[in-house]
Amino acid sequence: MARPTRCRQICGFPDHWSFSADDISESKGWTAPAITLSLDEYETIRLIDHEQLTQEQCAKQMDIARTTVTAIYDQARRKIAAALVEGRQLVIRGGHYRLQPSAVDLPENLSTKGEKTMRIAVTYENGEIFQHFGHTQEFKVYDVEDGQITNAEVIGTGGTGHGALAGLLHEVHTDALICGGIGGGARMALAEAGIELYPGVTGPADDAAKALAEGTLVYDPDTECAHHGEGHGGNCHGHGGGPSCGHGDGPSCGHGGGNCHR
Repeated sequence: MARPTRCRQICGFPDHWSFSADDISESKGWTAPAITLSLDEYETIRLIDHEQLTQEQCAKQMDIARTTVTAIYDQARRKIAAALVEGRQLVIRGGHYRLQPSAVDLPENLSTKGEKTMRIAVTYENGEIFQHFGHTQEFKVYDVEDGQITNAEVIGTGGTGHGALAGLLHEVHTDALICGGIGGGARMALAEAGIELYPGVTGPADDAAKALAEGTLVYDPDTECAHHGEGHGGNCHGHGGGPSCGHGDGPSCGHGGGNCHR
């Protein structure tokens, strides 16, 4: 019987999810398939090449053996080299990972969620829907059962990057997000986290959450954010190491302790 693969802990979702050469053109008559870099492969590149950690330090951060880090890192470097030399698109998707818990002090009642509960988050400022997802300082989180809101909590974000924000929403078991403007990177992070997106909404947060609960919310799926330069959600060294499973590109497995996605 094969030994189960150990979850690779990652700091959070990236802010940028695809890269390609400017001169790639279908008019050349040849289009190579994209190369997929998994999130755990991306994490080794981020920690070793960007953060300048040793492989041993990277292994400790990802909660895996150093030999496993070496194998993941070598595979990631080969993929990046192929993308550069062959001019192929590089996309970041899926993997076998769990998200490192955020440093945000969260209400205890958000650590779990009932099976029949829908949890809605709204970008929030002074009672209204905040219009720039990547810069929101608060979310208002609503629990819905049988079309009725049963509980609501306001939580601080503790970070600025949309990758970190998507990770926070995943950590509190969010099913849907209502917001104003939102960029492409944030959309990818939310999709990876398995969170339904309802952008292009304005007005009071409570009214929007109630409308979504009742199935009457009006939103614009094509709304984008005009803000640029949204950075990564901060350095995550020193955060706690508890389990918080990430969504990968395989079958969905619910939120919570220790489950990985492939």
